[in-house]
Amino acid sequence: MFLLIALALGVALVVALQKLRDYRRAIRGLAQSVTGKQPFLREDQPAKLGSDWDRLCAEIGTLITENTHLHQLRSSHLAQLEATLGSLQEAVLIVNDSNQIILANRALQAIFPRAPNILKQRLELVLHSREFLTYVEAVRTSRAAAQQELEFVEGIHSTWVEVTGALIPPLDGGKGAWILFVLHDITKQKKLEGVRKDFVANVSHELRTPLTMIKGYVETLVDGHRDMPLADRERFLTTIQRHTDRLNSLLDDLLALSRLESINPGLRRESCDLSHLVAGLIDDFRGRPSAVDHHLDFSIDPAIGRLLIDPLKITQVFENLIENALKYTPKGSHIEISARLREHEVEASVRDNGPGIPAEDLPHIFERFYRVEKGRSREKGGTGLGLSIVKHIVQLHGGRVWVESTLGQGTAFFFSIPVRSSA
Repeated sequence: MFLLIALALGVALVVALQKLRDYRRAIRGLAQSVTGKQPFLREDQPAKLGSDWDRLCAEIGTLITENTHLHQLRSSHLAQLEATLGSLQEAVLIVNDSNQIILANRALQAIFPRAPNILKQRLELVLHSREFLTYVEAVRTSRAAAQQELEFVEGIHSTWVEVTGALIPPLDGGKGAWILFVLHDITKQKKLEGVRKDFVANVSHELRTPLTMIKGYVETLVDGHRDMPLADRERFLTTIQRHTDRLNSLLDDLLALSRLESINPGLRRESCDLSHLVAGLIDDFRGRPSAVDHHLDFSIDPAIGRLLIDPLKITQVFENLIENALKYTPKGSHIEISARLREHEVEASVRDNGPGIPAEDLPHIFERFYRVEKGRSREKGGTGLGLSIVKHIVQLHGGRVWVESTLGQGTAFFFSIPVRSSA
């Protein structure tokens, strides 16, 4: 009797263990199906686990199917959204409630080329700006301004953007709202704004200096001209004339620069013999008092032939460069003007053997109002605009301008213009 009971218990235990193993295997299969590691197939589940197990498998199968459909729908919505926003010129960025980047269109990649492959990354690890992160939190708490200008600094590079942010419903069915940002690159506008402010400040300073001198001398003459010695009056009037000429020269250069930077700079091309143009210019300079003690030479490659250029503006280029050489080199210096044909362009140069220009000044030499020696330049009547005018004229002809100089060994200004048929 005892043996039969033990045998019955043993059989029951084996059946229970087998059923337990079936349950465990079934649960592992369900777990892998729920996590997406394998598809849910009812035929893969153990049979004869009971009606309750069948109902559980049916419910889980339905949930897995719905979850798969929602996931596909979400992916479809994101793909459609990315396709729609990808063609926009404005940069678009979407982050979830954990600041993880969900979407970034091509325009955003163009603004931040140093931050590629930013999807699925956290915002603060990609775009390094404390101000932007503060703005993100302000949008999240509905305290942000409608638009805000922000600066992103990456090493020596600075990028300015105008950003707008708004809360949107999460596309993944989560509880936390997402944020959509629209960013407009205003870096160029900021740079132009800075250039404009500097230009106004420089013009004001340059105009104030001669006007102050003229005003002071005129007031002195008005108050004391009856008792002033004749020699002093003549000296005062000569000084007023000099500063008036400088003021007039500055205004002429400002007008010339304004015309060159306008939409229609008035470039009038015509067939011109460069050798004849330079020869006439050199003859004119040799007759000027400023060139009496200088040696002017020129050599023009005969292969250049006739060019389709604006002769008045190219003459102005050579005049400004030669005047600079005469002005800033000592008496007895040699100034050489040359031009040669290089493939499809003409390269011209004005070279002197004067004191040269410091290396730190060379990158700024064509900037408006930039002077290597501020006081000395003003004494010699320079406006600080001549080389900027040279640069604009050459660029209007489709060329480029540059300078080479070594202290104590002279300076050479170069410009090149493409060869265009004069036919």
